[in-house]
Amino acid sequence: MSVSDQAPIGVLVMSYGTPESLEGVEAYYTHIRRGHPPTDEQLEDLTSRYRAIVGGVFPLRENTNRQVEALQRRLDELAGQGRYVCYQGLKHAAPFIEDGIEAMSRDGIERAVGIVLTPQYSSMSVGGYLKRAREAAERHNVAFAGVEKYHLHPVLIEALAERVTAGLDKAGVSADDGLVLFSAHSLPARILEMNDPYQDQLLETSKAVAEAAGISRWQFTWQSAGQTGQPWLGPDIVETLNGLAKENVKFVLVTPVGFVSDHLEVLYDIDIEAKRHASELGLALDRIQMLNDDPKYMQALADSVIGAAGRYDEKADAAGASGV
Repeated sequence: MSVSDQAPIGVLVMSYGTPESLEGVEAYYTHIRRGHPPTDEQLEDLTSRYRAIVGGVFPLRENTNRQVEALQRRLDELAGQGRYVCYQGLKHAAPFIEDGIEAMSRDGIERAVGIVLTPQYSSMSVGGYLKRAREAAERHNVAFAGVEKYHLHPVLIEALAERVTAGLDKAGVSADDGLVLFSAHSLPARILEMNDPYQDQLLETSKAVAEAAGISRWQFTWQSAGQTGQPWLGPDIVETLNGLAKENVKFVLVTPVGFVSDHLEVLYDIDIEAKRHASELGLALDRIQMLNDDPKYMQALADSVIGAAGRYDEKADAAGASGV
């Protein structure tokens, strides 16, 4: 193995991003809307949601920071300090995905692995992140390998199953008496015409977690659909709760398998909106604790990164064998 093979490998840890403060919500929302500023009503709606969950402080960005720091520590433990160097790249906030690749280039990184803090692949989510990262890497002459999915990593499934069991125990509900409701962020329904794997992978994760936790009563639902005037994947969690109430279900444990940290879609859409609606239906609702920087989640990420980095060596070996 050459000296260059021993050089540090950059790890671009990507996520959706969130504002650093309430004052940054407008710029953040404008970026999401591709440069079109929100109306006063739209801005107030989003800002009020952040106010409801953060109470005057803004810890949401810190969640991603802690995840990146924890992944760095785990990679150091597994591969030795300095072998991998983590950078952050966000879709809708600084440091943007392109900023992360540029920082790698400035630091002399020649090879990089990209991983998104979303276990399931969709061309509209993970695929878009990886495309931006790959294009930026090409501009900076950084070799790039992306992790497309890790939705069935056994340690990830174990960590989620433990949270389901803990959530039921906390509520004093048996696996047979409560219903576990797996959820994920909805996407435009047109992905079904594209043979996109997103829905299938979410169901695979849900099934694996249910089996690991010994759960037989579970369903899957969507949440947090955008207001774009086009159909989104459903049913939405509100519709699902309506149906469960009619079936005389008394307790629901929401398990957001499409999310990995505490953020707006969890702290507001589930903890406030869904819980309020469930209460109006006479339905008790709680959710699992999010993964955040859980050691087992970090293990799943680290394994995935190291596996992707190994493809460099496989390509090098293949090139050497063919005389390239």
